[in-house]
Amino acid sequence: MAKEKASEKKSHASWKNIIGGDILATEFFRRQTKLVVLIMVLILFYIHNRYVCQQQTIEIDKLKKELTDIKYDALTRSSELMELSRQSRIEEYIKARDSQLQTATNPPYLIKD
Repeated sequence: MAKEKASEKKSHASWKNIIGGDILATEFFRRQTKLVVLIMVLILFYIHNRYVCQQQTIEIDKLKKELTDIKYDALTRSSELMELSRQSRIEEYIKARDSQLQTATNPPYLIKD
């Protein structure tokens, strides 16, 4: 009869045993300690990996926005340079400086060796 009561106490898991942590002292959990530790390590690795992935995604989005801004800036500067290097703009600039330079009236020719 004493053995039956002892086996009933071992097999019976009440809320008090679960919440109090006494269930972790049972034979089943003692045998599975390595598995529980492995599962916990894998869970921590998963959480860390997800966090790193989110940080990298945020960094990638930030760099994409910066790249787009730089491309637009380069396009703007290129168009400004193209505008300033037109022949008519150069002629206006030379006239404004009262220079002796003039536009060539003869077409350019190629000297062959």
